[in-house]
Amino acid sequence: MAERFQTLAGLVLVHTREQSFAELARRINALAVKGPASVGLSGGSTPKAFYTWVVANKALTPEAIARIDWHVSDERCVPLSSDDSNFGHAVRGMLDALGVAQARRFPWPVDLAPAAAAAAYDAAWTKASPTKAFDICLLGLGDDSHIASLWPKCPLIGTKGARFVATEWPGRGWRLTITESGLAQCGEVIVLVNGKSKAPALQAICRGPLDASQHPGQVLRAIAAKVTWLADSEAAAQL
Repeated sequence: MAERFQTLAGLVLVHTREQSFAELARRINALAVKGPASVGLSGGSTPKAFYTWVVANKALTPEAIARIDWHVSDERCVPLSSDDSNFGHAVRGMLDALGVAQARRFPWPVDLAPAAAAAAYDAAWTKASPTKAFDICLLGLGDDSHIASLWPKCPLIGTKGARFVATEWPGRGWRLTITESGLAQCGEVIVLVNGKSKAPALQAICRGPLDASQHPGQVLRAIAAKVTWLADSEAAAQL
């Protein structure tokens, strides 16, 4: 049985990377059994590895392929063809290979200016689902404790408002991201965390003094009951 830690920021399950991928796939498949649903994917090397693993292992059921609407929780303001596009990686790494219908793909409208893209995406969500965001929101964790595009000292931290917004990350350009309000409206939040470089950030978020401005992942403490961290032993070493 996996090692488990109940923390201020949710349940931490300690797995190998492959076990974490299997658990994530299991939850997506279980969601699809209930009917149409939405999953917000994430950017980064670990989600990209998950896509490869899913395809190689045929890990998603026909129901998941047919019923899940695919999004990304945050995005760079670049074309889907760009190597910097989070949704583009999902398309090339998994959605195309699985034959996911175009009607089940929901990228941010990156052809628009950042503020307009966020407003359009948020408006579409408000029309389709006024009180709920993703059924499963997948996140990664940065070495600096950032989640989605909420970075240390980000002015969005601690604010209420739209579920999806545009924000300019100093030195990294414009991003489109889910907010604290959006995360609060997700059915569950799953964070993939791998490697010893993430251990200090995971410890600060799950066990450290409250300072969400410095450790943005701490915003998940407000919704800890529906947060699961799938971490390898190196990432969880300081818990």
